[in-house]
Amino acid sequence: MSLSLTNRHSWFEATARARINGLLDAGSFSEILPPAASQPSPHLAQLDLPGAFDDGVVIGYGRLEKKPIFVAAQEGQFMGGAVGEIHGAKIVGLLRRAVEEKPAAVLFLIDSGGVRLHEANAGLIAISEIMRAVLDARAAGVPVIALVGGSCGAFGGMGIVAKLCSAIIISEEGRLALSGPEVIETVAGVEEFDSKDRALVWRVTGGKHRYLMGDCAMLVDDDLAAFRSGATEFLAGWAEPAPSLASLRARQQVLKNRLAAYATYRDGLQVWAALGVAEPESVPLLDRDSLVALKEGLPT
Repeated sequence: MSLSLTNRHSWFEATARARINGLLDAGSFSEILPPAASQPSPHLAQLDLPGAFDDGVVIGYGRLEKKPIFVAAQEGQFMGGAVGEIHGAKIVGLLRRAVEEKPAAVLFLIDSGGVRLHEANAGLIAISEIMRAVLDARAAGVPVIALVGGSCGAFGGMGIVAKLCSAIIISEEGRLALSGPEVIETVAGVEEFDSKDRALVWRVTGGKHRYLMGDCAMLVDDDLAAFRSGATEFLAGWAEPAPSLASLRARQQVLKNRLAAYATYRDGLQVWAALGVAEPESVPLLDRDSLVALKEGLPT
């Protein structure tokens, strides 16, 4: 799945609309609430802050390899992709429509630091409604696939939302966690986590680490075509399972086992060594295919 640099169109650097256009079949996307029908956040206006006509998220439908697909793409370049009332309502509306119309999948292009603090409770409520809507869509048999590879990653409430999805497809550049590095440093001090140590940040929250830990179903290159191929490949072999208490308990046990094994570690290097990686310091230098091969060779 690795591509030559000359043929790549970076997912990390692309806008939300460019990601959608590179992901879906050419010319198939139709936007719900396009610019003329959308509106900016009234909360930001009251604070005398600039808004965006789409409130930082693009929603609509199209096709992926001719299959009907719903898509929501957050715009990380607007307020860090933070979720406010209108932003969240658009995502929730799309997911509720998916329950009714049963597309082949909902592709959720996450690029967000979490809740838009400017909107306080409205943003928090929006995140909780997105969580419920994701689970409702999955319970209706519609896979919800998170694609993470933007500059803002998937943090805060959107980190939780990502883990509620059917699966996560991530690039090395993507990041996934609950609290962001700056938040941890502010609350617990730089001794706990140095947010300026970018190598450490990616060893703890980055795509390679999350893939090795089993948090993500697939690691892809930072390329629009690679995310498209990854989503196509995943959906070809996936059927959304019916929710069950047994599956939730099994997942909870996995998390308990992880906590028991790694709770005292402070760096991905330590975790990779515990996973059985012979040369953990080499992981940041590996290309995508080499890392996938490494993971496949690790003890189970």
